[in-house]
Amino acid sequence: MAKKQLPTILDTRVEAKSNLFCIESVDLRFSNGVERTYERMKPSGRHAVMMVPVTEQGDLLLVREYAVGTESYELGFPKGLIDPGETPLEAANRELKEEIGFGAKTLMPLKEIVLAPSYFSSKMTLILAQDLYPERLEGDEPEPLDVVRWPLAQASELLHHLDFSEARCITALLLAQQFLAKE
Repeated sequence: MAKKQLPTILDTRVEAKSNLFCIESVDLRFSNGVERTYERMKPSGRHAVMMVPVTEQGDLLLVREYAVGTESYELGFPKGLIDPGETPLEAANRELKEEIGFGAKTLMPLKEIVLAPSYFSSKMTLILAQDLYPERLEGDEPEPLDVVRWPLAQASELLHHLDFSEARCITALLLAQQFLAKE
């Protein structure tokens, strides 16, 4: 399949800005001459990691934390931003220690994903974390996170759990199951 020519960016403008978000309008000209304006979150250049920690006993370690978007406590995997100078695997181990009190001797990247490519450019690396060992680092969460053990053998029930609804977590779980089934 022939690779399509990328549209030409004619102009970008900041439409709205907050402490966390910056919305841009992007004027584009496509190869057929059609011009359109799209809106996107301005690229931050910072990417993130999400880990699927699996204990030697075959349990998944999840966290329950408040999500202001849904105004509820959600069950999901530990995650966080990659700090400047960190690799995704270094960030993964740091976030594990901050959020669940464990590091991992084995970190296996599963896939790099984008939440909504039409609006966001930030990428998240999904990582399987195994050979866990206890170690805690101080995190930046406003309250202690509840760590929840869930048997990997009951992962299909987790997929249907009402509090486990984040698309990135579901993707991470399915990829981890697929990887572990090959071992």
